[in-house]
Parts: sequence; C-alpha cells; structure tokens
Amino acid sequence: MAKVICVTNQKGGVGKTTTAVNLSYYLAKDKKRTLLIDFDPQGNATSGLGFDKTDTDSLGHTMTEVILGTTPLAQAIRPTKFKNFDLAPATPELANAEVEITSQSKKFTRLRDAICTAEADYDYVIIDSPPSLSLLTVNGMIASNYLLLPVQTEFYALEGVAQLLESMKLVMKQANPNLRLLGVLATMYDKRTSLSSQVYAEIEKYFKTLTFKTKIPRNVRVAEAPSHGVPVGAYDKFSKGAKAYKDFTREVEERTK
Repeated sequence: MAKVICVTNQKGGVGKTTTAVNLSYYLAKDKKRTLLIDFDPQGNATSGLGFDKTDTDSLGHTMTEVILGTTPLAQAIRPTKFKNFDLAPATPELANAEVEITSQSKKFTRLRDAICTAEADYDYVIIDSPPSLSLLTVNGMIASNYLLLPVQTEFYALEGVAQLLESMKLVMKQANPNLRLLGVLATMYDKRTSLSSQVYAEIEKYFKTLTFKTKIPRNVRVAEAPSHGVPVGAYDKFSKGAKAYKDFTREVEERTK
C-alpha cells in the first residue's frame, strides 16, 4: 500500500510545489514508484514537469474529471520523462470542479476514494495541494497518511500555521484518525542572514523533532528548473538546491519506514 503525503501550506510562495515535485523526483530516483497528484488549480506541478496545462487536448483526462467522479484516477495518470515517476495533472478548471462538488455527496472523500483505486501501483503518492484551506486541501488531508509542511524562513513564516494545524486536528477527529504531521521543512533558507537562522530556530522551538534537519537554500537553479519543465535534480544535479532536496528525501524515507 502506498504512503500518501499531502504537501500543504495555506500561504503561497513557500516552495510547496517545488518541494512536491523534487521530493517525487528523488523518491523515484531511489527506485520508489511515485505518483505526484497535482491538486492545485494553478497547475504549477503540471507545467513544472513539462506538460502544457493550457492544452487540454494533449493532456487528456485531468484531476478535474477525477474529482467530479467521471474518470478513474488511473486514466488521468501520465508518465513523466523520469523512470518510476508518474503525474496526475491539473488545469485551472479544477477550481470550477471544486465549486461544483460543494453541494454533492461525499465531497470530502473524493480524492481518498480515487487514490484507493490506484495506490497499489505505487510506493508513494505525493499530493500538491492548493495554498489555501479549501475543500481540495481538506480532501488531500483526508486522503493522506502524512502532512508535510514547507515553511519559508522569512518574516511571518509561521503565520497561519496554527490554523492549518487546527484543521489537521479536526480532520483527524472526524475523518482520518491516522493522519499525522510528517514534519516541517525550512525553505528559502539564506545562511548569510540572521533572519533565516532566527526563523529556523523558531520553527525548531515550535515543532521540535518534527523539524527536518535539511534546510532548502535559496538557490537560482531551484528557481530556474520549472521553466525548463524538470526538477532541479535533472536540471543541475550538482547545485546546492538539488543536494538539499536529495538529503531531504532521505529524511522522508527514514520517517515513513
């Protein structure tokens, strides 16, 4: 049975999609059969892996149809350029689907039910959720074994985190008692500034052993890679960002044994 990890933070611009893509890539590199589900209507994970999220004809089925219940997840899955690494793509239409299912039955468990039909084919399923506490995000939490929280080491880094954790507790109480916080990942870390060090110390103080030892640095290569349609490890495997995500993936594997 696959280990399902929901990558989430209600703040945008914290490296959520970058983390989901690169974690998936390095899990696949480590011979783990990995499915990345793009569950964010922005579709950045889809375009970041070289797919045209505006060309619905070439994409075929997407997470829009899956969440609406008209297409099984298996029919939306596409192989990426990389061995052991598949993608279930998203387009902006997913936002409309979220509105459409609001008044329908089983609106909170659509994603969990979809994953159940395909997880036997994978070791890991990574969900890239929207940067909001939306119906899609709640679906992601209910479908997952673990919650992974990227937090940028900048001012207001922990803003909104308490609310997200409260939502997690609510999901655990009412729908998914097995959900747990896998850990908190410090992103956009700049060792040259005292602010990054101070924020990391605050994260460690708050989350203690749940804080990942690896810090993802501010790195030009990490920022450039999505425009080339590949993870940073494929774009420049010798960059600091690639090394950090590789080390971080090892920590994830260790925590999910």
